[in-house]
Amino acid sequence: MDVMELLEYLQEIVETASKVPITGKIVLDKKEMLDVIDQIINYLPDEFKKAQWVLNEKERILAEAREEYENVRKQTMEMLKKQVENHDITKEAQIRSQEIIASAQRDAKAIRLGARDYADEILCQLDKEIEEKSKETLENVKKDVEVFMQSLSKDMNGTCSVIRENIKELRNIK
Repeated sequence: MDVMELLEYLQEIVETASKVPITGKIVLDKKEMLDVIDQIINYLPDEFKKAQWVLNEKERILAEAREEYENVRKQTMEMLKKQVENHDITKEAQIRSQEIIASAQRDAKAIRLGARDYADEILCQLDKEIEEKSKETLENVKKDVEVFMQSLSKDMNGTCSVIRENIKELRNIK
């Protein structure tokens, strides 16, 4: 008999036992009950050992399956990666990307040189304009100074004439 059969037998004993009126209690044969319980107790350790072994085997098999899954997955990924790297489209894409990079570098260099030439042209033009404005300003200052000097000279000559006339008058006074 196994544990399940013994438990079913124990249940049958309880169900068929004599009932004590009004209380809902039953009368059982103590010796028979203890005998069945002893058999269950003696039989359970073997069942527990078997169940534990089954559980351990299940865990071991699952661990092996997980490990095998990971190995197969890694191998598959490596194989796919190599196939992708060796595929013609990938090679063409790499060549095309190198061409695009080279073209971008050439364009960047052309833009840099164009910007440098433009800045050089603008700065040269600015230099010429500053030089022209400098000369123009200097000429204007010279003209203004000449006009001022002529005016000053005229004023001075006028003042000197007045002073000479005053001196003549003073000399003529006797």
